[in-house]
Amino acid sequence: MNLRVKMGTVVPKMGTFVHPEDVPADYRAAVAMALHAELGSTHRAIKSAMRWTGASERTVKYWFAGERGPSGEHLVSLARHSDVVLVLLLTMADRLVLEDGEG
Repeated sequence: MNLRVKMGTVVPKMGTFVHPEDVPADYRAAVAMALHAELGSTHRAIKSAMRWTGASERTVKYWFAGERGPSGEHLVSLARHSDVVLVLLLTMADRLVLEDGEG
């Protein structure tokens, strides 16, 4: 599997990944969906995102609610720890390339 190709990144379509056709157009709603898909909706999920990013509890709750979206630095931290957020980011940037035979 090539991890880097000319037009984007190859990502397998399986597991808890967000599939391109399921991604909302709104950035805040898309990040909220990705966080819920990766971590769930519990208080433990919020604490995990806080540890990943160093953001406050209130800030992370805004992300989970879709009221606000993470800034660049926090988004990079989320993508570093979450495959779902990474796929979401690539999909929203039109840089996602699926492996041959998928999608």
